[in-house]
Amino acid sequence: MSSSLLNFVNGVLRFAFFVLFIRPLLTICFGLNIVSKQKLPTKGPAIVIANHNSHLDTLVLMSSFPISRLHRVRPVAAADYWLKNPIVAWFALSIVGIIPVERGKSKEQIEADKRHGIDMLDPIYQWLEQDGIVILFPEGTRSGAPEKLKQLKKGISFIVEKYPSVPVTPVMFYGLGKILPKGTFIPVPFFIDALVGDPLRWGGDRDAFMGDLLHSFEKLQEDGKFPDWE
Repeated sequence: MSSSLLNFVNGVLRFAFFVLFIRPLLTICFGLNIVSKQKLPTKGPAIVIANHNSHLDTLVLMSSFPISRLHRVRPVAAADYWLKNPIVAWFALSIVGIIPVERGKSKEQIEADKRHGIDMLDPIYQWLEQDGIVILFPEGTRSGAPEKLKQLKKGISFIVEKYPSVPVTPVMFYGLGKILPKGTFIPVPFFIDALVGDPLRWGGDRDAFMGDLLHSFEKLQEDGKFPDWE
């Protein structure tokens, strides 16, 4: 099968998965309320970030985009987790369309890669340079405590420093940590709320940018008036 035909088939499968399965599932079983949905970018290059409590985070966020733009949206995901099984790898790459990134490298390995012109964030850079929309979870991994924001990793600041004109739109989810929390595999019905914030821009300093990022999440959490987790 030629690459163009393969891409077409995968595109059809992706469209069917989100339109015929994910969107009806969200509507019938859970219910999704998105506040300020119009703030989501409709064209790239752009970055959308969100808190991370469940494997459903990615699918819910992707389904929030217009279906006509879905082919331009790709989430960043850990290569060591999603590519270790051939079937899961096919689903992650062909249907979800992940941008696989290696993680867990030591500082020495990262420095050695840089000396050879290798940057673990290169796949993200390439998609942004193709005017793509990147979904990224700055906590890195799913939080073990549902709906509790973990410390944000600085990788996002390196990306924005390299592409200072790219807007970063924050999204705060509530409910997904109850539907499918870390360590479980069977979802339970529960309402999902999502608040979309104003896009952030690079201001010239990594620490200041990370502070702005954290403040944006905290403000969305405050605006959402989410009840305490029980």
